[in-house]
Amino acid sequence: MRMPATDTISEIPLWIGFIIFVLVMLLLDLKVFHRKPEKVSVKNALLWSFAWIAMALAFGVGIYILWGHEIGLQYFTGYVIEKSLSVDNLFVFLTIFAYFGVKDEHQHRVLFWGVLGAIVLRALFIFAGISLLNALSWVMYVFGAFLIFAGLRMAFKKEDRVDLEKNRLLRLMRRVIPVSKSYNAEKFFVVEDGMRKATPMLLILVFIEFTDIVFALDSVPAVFSVTRYKFIVFSSNIFAILGLRSLYFALAGVLQRLRFLQYGLAVILVFLGLKMLAEGHIDIPIWFSLGVISLILALAISASLIWSRKHLHGDS
Repeated sequence: MRMPATDTISEIPLWIGFIIFVLVMLLLDLKVFHRKPEKVSVKNALLWSFAWIAMALAFGVGIYILWGHEIGLQYFTGYVIEKSLSVDNLFVFLTIFAYFGVKDEHQHRVLFWGVLGAIVLRALFIFAGISLLNALSWVMYVFGAFLIFAGLRMAFKKEDRVDLEKNRLLRLMRRVIPVSKSYNAEKFFVVEDGMRKATPMLLILVFIEFTDIVFALDSVPAVFSVTRYKFIVFSSNIFAILGLRSLYFALAGVLQRLRFLQYGLAVILVFLGLKMLAEGHIDIPIWFSLGVISLILALAISASLIWSRKHLHGDS
């Protein structure tokens, strides 16, 4: 079965099947596996992380078998790009939950709704971006330049915490929407003093969605550098996002040790930006892109672990 160069009506069942799969998994997650508010253990989070990665890889194998070597590698490369760049989201989750004092047992539910919103927003980004690239080929150079800028910005940004006290979005929300002082379990709205008010959980959810939009400005164009096929971009993005919550609970305790990951991600963004700028002039095979990205990630993570072993444990 050969994959067409552009989306066709015959692929509608594929889209419908994938979306149904995603909705069923989210429903099982919310109504069965995490029906009650409880702290997610590291063991449980690791099991779910491995499960999501296994499903993503199995799906990629299916793409590889159906549509061949090139498209299969495009999917895997897109997945690795999105998965690695999404790690930045995890640092923001840590900051938000610490600032608002969200209890461990309530974090999963707000992340669930955050992921659901992120899926919708990513779909809009992907369809708009690919449509723009198809209509105006020169936009490719704009995306390429933006990725290089984003990579350089990431490489040279200071390691400071997100200051939520000065965040304009949260200030605006507090002015526009009456906010209760209590969380009231996991509810987003409560009636307090005869007035319907938002709980801090709603502020957290809106801020998580906003930060995902910011991160999508980097990650979605990055995937465009390896494929323009909507279904491949969408499915690789969604699988990476679906495993984000489990990854957060699995890695929350060790995120601060990944000291050099920021620089690895910066190099990846610059590489992908250069790849987009060189498109039409230099043919860079997809296997080469996947190899470069994997090598950069391996070096950044290895360097981080070596550094943490020497400095955090007092070895010299």
